[in-house]
Formats: sequence, structure tokens, C-alpha cells
Amino acid sequence: KEMALSLNPGFILALLGITLITGLLAGSYPALYLSSFRPVSVLKGEIRTSLGELWARRGLVVFQFTLSVILIVAVFVVYKQIQFVQTKNLGYNKDNLIYFDMVGRVEDQTETFLAEANNIPGIVNISTIAHDLIGRQNNTSGLNWEGKDPDNLVLFEHVRVNYGLLETIGVELKEGRDFSRQFGADTAKIIFNEKAIEIMGMQEPIGQKIRLWDQYDMEIIGVVKDFHFQSLRQELNPLFFRLAPEDTWFVMARLEAGKEKETIASLKKFYEAFNPGFTFDFEFIDKRYAAQYEAVQRVATLSGYFAGFAILISCLGLFGLAAFTADRKKKEIGIRKVLGASVANIVSLLTKDFTRLVLVSVFIGLPVAFWLTHNWLDRFAYRIELNGWYFISAGLLVLVISWLTVSSQAFRSANVNPKECLRDE
Repeated sequence: KEMALSLNPGFILALLGITLITGLLAGSYPALYLSSFRPVSVLKGEIRTSLGELWARRGLVVFQFTLSVILIVAVFVVYKQIQFVQTKNLGYNKDNLIYFDMVGRVEDQTETFLAEANNIPGIVNISTIAHDLIGRQNNTSGLNWEGKDPDNLVLFEHVRVNYGLLETIGVELKEGRDFSRQFGADTAKIIFNEKAIEIMGMQEPIGQKIRLWDQYDMEIIGVVKDFHFQSLRQELNPLFFRLAPEDTWFVMARLEAGKEKETIASLKKFYEAFNPGFTFDFEFIDKRYAAQYEAVQRVATLSGYFAGFAILISCLGLFGLAAFTADRKKKEIGIRKVLGASVANIVSLLTKDFTRLVLVSVFIGLPVAFWLTHNWLDRFAYRIELNGWYFISAGLLVLVISWLTVSSQAFRSANVNPKECLRDE
């Protein structure tokens, strides 16, 4: 989605208003709190921190670090899922595979175009198809086979292809053969994927007959291994290929790896000469595939930003609490140093309480993170497993960050001169 912001007077006034209100709300609490003190009690040093205030400070730190833990786990999980969907073997080769529309002479003289384009250096294979291999686009339930349950409605993805298409996209045959001119007209033949054969319950599918739309008797000549023509959010669906060159509308070409730029330039020159008046507009299949997961990529990016902000805010809160605690314990620190306590002892004294707070955050945040990420992954039919290291790493990372945040204040307090700690104004 795109959003346009114009700096008109109304927008500027709104920003100034938000800033003013935020400042008033943020400053009102400390102002009201300080104004409630009795001057006599303040001058006598009788101001004491209530239990509620103590828990409020600690509760905020726990809450902040809990959010940090959740967001760090989310970053790990979303990144790994994106990596999984981008690298998973789809069952066909999407790399160096381009497609473009059949228009003009390409549509009218398809076989001539394919024959001449196939001679261009760098073109490995070229054919035509009525599908772009990205999502369901043409399905039918009009198939009947021996033993089919009349009440069983199955939607098969229907893909019309030309000769050589299966070889072009890199789909692997499990059994049988591809469409071939060597066997005469193959228009009454059909090729299914494994999922379709499984649904139809055929043990030996090659040579069996099915009826399409109660009009055409088709013979099964091949079975291809399952391949993902949809997003990995969906389960594999049954599919069949049917030879129908006259009903295809995309040209698909496999380019030689490492020579894509030169090959496309040569193909463009040939296309524009063969098909005057039409521009050569093509697209890579792998880019179309990646585009399905743009929303997931945005989630990953936003998770990273939010995790960074959450950690920063958490560290500010923890640093403030550490400074407050060190100030409240300065006399205790001075006495301990006089009695021989080392810097390490003082640092340990000041950090152990904060470590407990962060550990509480970790123990609260990790189950919540597991629940949220598990629910998010449920949107994908094919997904990663939730590895325990995602959660362990997030917990350790938060602990290390908290130690680094507190350590500066702890070392500063531990190295202070006992005279300054014990001096009473």
C-alpha cells in the first residue's frame, strides 16, 4: 500500500498538537508526583519508596524485555521461514526461466517462432503453456475414471501445453513418457502429477483411460513427480497436462546459466523483428515466485525494526533502574568496600537483581513467542520446524544485552570512593 503525506497547514498543526499533548502527558506524572511531597518530609529525608512504586518500576522492565524476547524470536522464525520458501526444491527449475505473452505473429505462427527462437544461442529450451506456474488459474472437476465415487468432487488443475514444455520447465517424469511427435497426435493423451494419481487410487496408471467433461476419452501416458505450482501456504493439488498448442498463451524459455543478459538481448532483437509493432515484455519466473512472499518479507523487516526499538527502550529502562538502585544503595556499597568487598562483589550485588528480572521476562516471553510463531507458521502448508535454538538464542541474547546495559553503571558504582558514599550532607 502506498501513502502520500503532504505538508499542508492542517497536517503540520496536527503534528504539533500530537507533540504538545504527548509532552504534557509524559510530564504530568512526575510533576504531579513531585508536587505531592510534603516539604517537611523531604527536608528530613523521610521520603520512602512504596512497594507499589517498586513493583511498577520492575514490572515495566519485565514487560519491556518480555516484548524484546518475543520480537527477537519472531525475527529468527520469520527469517528462517523466508529462507525455507526461497530455497525449497519446488519440483521444477524456476531459475533462468522466463515467460512472455503470445501476441501478434507469435500467436498466429507459433511453431515458426519457436523453431527459429530455439536456434538463438543461449536458448536451452522453448515452448508454450497456458499457465505461469504461480497459483491456481484453470481448474476443473470434469474428470471421470473407473471406480470414482460420484459424490467425490475433486478439482484438478488443468494445464494446456505444447510439445517440449515439461522439459523446458524441468519437471521430472516418474513413469511413462512426455508428449512427443514421434507417436503421432498426442491430443488424446494426458499426463498427471503424483497427487492426482493418489487421489484417483490408481496402482498402474499408464495406459488407463479417463473421460474429460463427458466428451473426450483420454489415455494416461505419463506421471510427473509432484511440483509446487502454488504458494507454499497451500497443500499440493492434483494436476494434469493436456497437449493443446492452439490454446496456450505464454511462451516459456529456458536460458543458459551465466548468459542470461546476452540471450535476452538476442531474443528481444529477434522478437521485435519477427513481431513488429509489439514490445518484448518478459518476466522471470523466480521473481514472480518471490513476489508471492513480499508480505512475509515486510513482516521480517518490520519485526527486525520493532525488535531493535524494543531492545533500545528496554535497555533505557533497565539503565535508569540500575542508576536508581545504585544511588539508593550507595551507603551500603561504601560500607561493603570499607569491609573489603571487591569490585566483582559489588558488581555482582548490583546485577543479580536485574538478572532475575530479565530471567522472569525470558520465562514469560518464550512461551508467548512459541504460541505466536506457531500460529503464524500454521498459515503455511510447508514450513520450518520450531527449533529450540531460536528460543535459547533469544533468551541468551537478551541476558547478554541486559548485562552490558547494567555493567557500565555497576562498575561505575563499584569504583566510587567510599568516602563519597558514606558522607552525609
